Amino acid sequence: MTAKADLLIRGGMIVDGTGTEPHFGDVVLQGDRIIQVGGSFAGAAAEVIEAEGLVVTPGFVDIHTHYDGQAIWSDTLSPSSSHGVTTAVLGNCGVGFAPCRTADHEALIQLMEGVEDIPGVVMAEGLPWDWETFPQYLDALAARQRDIDVACLLPHSPLRVWVMGERAIAREEATDEDLARMRAIALEALEAGAVGFATSRLNIHRTKAGELIPTFNAETRELLAITGALAEAGTGVFQAVLDAPFQSWEEEMARLLAVTKACGRPSTFTLGLVNSGPRNWEEALDKVDEARAQGMEIWPQVLPRPIGLISGWALSTHPFCLCPSYQPLAALPLEEQLPRLRDPAFRERLIGEMPQEGHPLAMLTRIWDWMFPFGDPPQYEPATDQSIAALARAQGRSPEDVAYDVLMERDGTGMILNTLGNFHEGRLDALLDLVRRPDTVIGLGDGGAHYAAICDASYPTFMLTYWVRDRAGERLSLAETVEMLAARPAKVMGLEDRGLLRVGYKADINVIDLERLTLHAPVIRHDLPGGGRRLDQTATGYCATVVSGQIIRRNDRPTALRPGQVVRGVQKACADPVGSGEDVLPDPVHAHRGRREPLLPEHP
Repeated sequence: MTAKADLLIRGGMIVDGTGTEPHFGDVVLQGDRIIQVGGSFAGAAAEVIEAEGLVVTPGFVDIHTHYDGQAIWSDTLSPSSSHGVTTAVLGNCGVGFAPCRTADHEALIQLMEGVEDIPGVVMAEGLPWDWETFPQYLDALAARQRDIDVACLLPHSPLRVWVMGERAIAREEATDEDLARMRAIALEALEAGAVGFATSRLNIHRTKAGELIPTFNAETRELLAITGALAEAGTGVFQAVLDAPFQSWEEEMARLLAVTKACGRPSTFTLGLVNSGPRNWEEALDKVDEARAQGMEIWPQVLPRPIGLISGWALSTHPFCLCPSYQPLAALPLEEQLPRLRDPAFRERLIGEMPQEGHPLAMLTRIWDWMFPFGDPPQYEPATDQSIAALARAQGRSPEDVAYDVLMERDGTGMILNTLGNFHEGRLDALLDLVRRPDTVIGLGDGGAHYAAICDASYPTFMLTYWVRDRAGERLSLAETVEMLAARPAKVMGLEDRGLLRVGYKADINVIDLERLTLHAPVIRHDLPGGGRRLDQTATGYCATVVSGQIIRRNDRPTALRPGQVVRGVQKACADPVGSGEDVLPDPVHAHRGRREPLLPEHP
């Protein structure tokens, strides 16, 4: 009898996510599962993708997003799904929308508006609030259609407000009774399908009014109580944003290690590099090494390009956004701002003003040495002599004057890239060493947040173009990069039924024209609820993206299919079909480390 399949991806270069050498052959899907990888399929298929000359990879897993609202009001999780991501993890940084009583809606909206730069009107119009508890929120997600899968962390701030009310917002210390209730709710969330618990201690995470978030100075005993639920359930990951480098790495890492050791569960934390000065992030890595030697599983989470803001007149921040003369223009559409911005007298006055106090992110928009004109194609490793400061010195002008000109380019749509971190000494070389460590994990794309200031959810395409194909110096191999984008983040979050091209695994797949792959400049769209704005960044070269065996994107355009599901809890790896005895990647330190295979091996 002739074998039948739903989808045949024929003749592509298979990069299976294990980090081993690519090989050529067919990938065959039946329903939402992979039934053949490699070789030539002898049967019939309902649909065929001809993949000769193309790269076939597992779907990518983004473990740090903030689509908590967008997954409710939209059926597409872009930009992530435009860049090969097939599973996104929500609830990061300890912020989200559940659990939440009706009386606390406004408090959580203000929190997300400040911490994650989601306009309040967008949330007010886009969130139906047909849930209160965390399990009800998961059910609300499950009741809606979307293009890709989502998994959810239980966020600390809503949990704290649910239990403590105004005392949480005032950042009071939790009582023993509070701690017992938080632990019980965390256990309930894990049983309902949460993949872990998330918190933040970062002092620039603030409400719209500038107040510190409810979890900023939460006591270690509070974290121990909540993560005790992870220990009791025997499942889940602890995600944390530490207050470093504002506080010492030694102090912040000591707290993280204490919690990780006590709960016995994996943890992941945000790790950024300073642009200048001593390589202080190595203090954190030394602590990670010590912890792993003691049997703890700790994953520093790294963005594979500069940590930064995108500034513009029509965006959330720019160098003049806190200046008194600009304030009357701030809420106006760009076309209504432009007549004033083009007035020479207004320009002179604005350039001469000093910004007032405001939101911490807005106050970071005058670090001239690390700010660069940002055009098309987007440049994420700009030459240091092209910084606003360097251009001002070369032209004998003030940085404010140069920045104003850049923002006025293209009828006032010019943008500036503020490289706040990960750009040590004006290069990305230190990042290469960091992402190559076997105990780091790629993340921090922040999709669904910072809508008008950050657009880093496109990092998978950046990695495949800049780090694999285009970099002039030492590069990453295609095999190790796909492992970083798919198998490793899936493993970290306990989603081990995906991230690999193996028989029995979930049929989440990308078919990519690597030679044609192009990352485009971010653009402003007004497609959020209430006409809210956001930065979106697209790519060319994704021939197909498949979720659960269904093609959700074809030739860089969405299809009508919406197979995305809510992933509830840990997903076990599938048994190895070829009898090697290995169900998943056996260890984070893989044999391919340090080896460089050709970018594109010759076709046999």
